[in-house]
Amino acid sequence: MYTITLIPGDGTGPEVTEAMRRCVEATGVPIQWDVQYAGCEVMEQYQTPLPEGVLDSIRQNKVAIKGPITTPVGTGFRSVNVALRKQLDLYACLRPCKYYEGVKSRYPQADLVIVRENTEDLYAGIEFPRDSEQCAEMIEQIHRLSGVRIREDSAISIKPISQFGSARIVRFAFEYARANGRRKITAVHKANIMKYSDGLFLDTARQVAEEYADSGIEFEDRIVDNMAMQLVQKPELYDVLVLPNLYGDIISDLACGLVGGLGVAPGANIGENIAVFEPTHGSAPKYKGQNKVNPAATILSAVMMLRYLDEEAAADRLEQAVATVIRRGEQVTYDLKPRRDDPTAVGTSEMADAIIAELQHS
Repeated sequence: MYTITLIPGDGTGPEVTEAMRRCVEATGVPIQWDVQYAGCEVMEQYQTPLPEGVLDSIRQNKVAIKGPITTPVGTGFRSVNVALRKQLDLYACLRPCKYYEGVKSRYPQADLVIVRENTEDLYAGIEFPRDSEQCAEMIEQIHRLSGVRIREDSAISIKPISQFGSARIVRFAFEYARANGRRKITAVHKANIMKYSDGLFLDTARQVAEEYADSGIEFEDRIVDNMAMQLVQKPELYDVLVLPNLYGDIISDLACGLVGGLGVAPGANIGENIAVFEPTHGSAPKYKGQNKVNPAATILSAVMMLRYLDEEAAADRLEQAVATVIRRGEQVTYDLKPRRDDPTAVGTSEMADAIIAELQHS
């Protein structure tokens, strides 16, 4: 019996996580769900979107799966997702971007895995607001140390990239590739311009690659803007991409777009002995309670969770059930229909019913 922390999230999160829960239970894997609440809807009760009890539950159970949680743009609290990653040192964000037959896409050959460093870079959250005393002091320090004069009406974000953080994310990518029979790793950077931060990432990646010289896994690197163009032109040439935090966030969404969008994009945040699984998409609060959104990304995140637990047979059965339902295109949500206004589209719960029925016949 596994005890797994389940965080429903907010917006449409409770609907997609309920669909996921029913599908996972239909595989027969024995799971006890430790339900914990985080996000906008617990702010009034706890004065924080991430109560300490949620972190305690994940630390105890070691494995969690969560629905999307709303993060306000430009104001309010920082992202719960970012806080989870930092508090639990979930340094690796793993996002497979795989085409499933039946999904609208111009790239049916795409099968990419994005490995994103999760704790450093511009997402480290080291920021100084415009017109603050700290920002003014930082501007003076930068001028003193570098001779560069930043405009006084600037806000500042700091981009830390360490050898330690770079080495462990590249090593994670190689270990993942070796365990999953992947053929090539591409390190993505902007070292031609950011010679010290991205330069350190690239130099470290090359050093780690030397450790795996006998693995049979090819290693190369690409500048991030060129990588974006390459993915749109010929994604079939790429396999596993390893990137610093910001580029990883952007390129993973691009890769999701290649295979049909965020509705089929699962994800995981993994540390040394803790893993939190979640869909890549947001909470879509305007659809809350409408039984409308696609649950596939959350269910496929559970497939990743089952593989993490070494429940390979159950993971394969569940992924195949999702793939079959999508391929048939009958009992799927509106976004998986040829036309988004197709009257035969079903709801979140009904698509889960179809996946469960497929599981029961497998």
